[in-house]
Amino acid sequence: MKTIVVIKYIFTLVGLGLLLGAFFVYKNTQDFMRDSLAAEGVVVDLVRSRSSDSTTYRPVVQFETRDGTLVEFTSSMGSNPPSYSRGEVVQVLYQSSSPEQAKINGFFSLWGAAVILGGLGAVFSLVGASIIVFGNLTGRKIEYLKQNGVRVKAKFQSVERNKSLSVNGRNPYKIYAQWKNPTTGKLHVFSSENIWFDPTDHIHTDDISVLIDKGNPKKHYIDISFLPEVAD
Repeated sequence: MKTIVVIKYIFTLVGLGLLLGAFFVYKNTQDFMRDSLAAEGVVVDLVRSRSSDSTTYRPVVQFETRDGTLVEFTSSMGSNPPSYSRGEVVQVLYQSSSPEQAKINGFFSLWGAAVILGGLGAVFSLVGASIIVFGNLTGRKIEYLKQNGVRVKAKFQSVERNKSLSVNGRNPYKIYAQWKNPTTGKLHVFSSENIWFDPTDHIHTDDISVLIDKGNPKKHYIDISFLPEVAD
């Protein structure tokens, strides 16, 4: 399904973009800390920030630079519950050229943005890469079975929705068939790849062609070439 193809590349690109953003934020923080001066500040207020589903509190801090200038800034990082309280003394890092862009010398204040971007980037990249890798492995397995598999006739059993996968609220279908191994007498249940339309009306026989690995029938591919192609 084209939607899955689009999703896997979007997730991968978004993930890589977030990871790249995390790297730049990390480097900028490193550069800031290398050139910064330290001062003692006091939390004078807490600014409440609301979003659609949460409320956070960002500390407002006052401090005095080395030349005696009183500076007030609002931290870019907030939390709920608040990480600081009014009147609390904190260490501040600032650059003499732009003291109003000071930061509280705390892990979350300094590295929080990089950690959040990096975490989201890792999740998006992992999801996208997993879909790509799984698709490639599945494609290789099918190609191998088409070239080297043993073709057997299995008995058609049913068509069922694959409720473990949903794209845009839709579930794909799978064809199920059974085959009794004449050598071992064991019954094998085969399932097809995901099919993004109901194939029931296109199955006109009880015999379904299946390609199996001679040494391991669990590795199989139900031949669905008889199904019509979906128009773009």
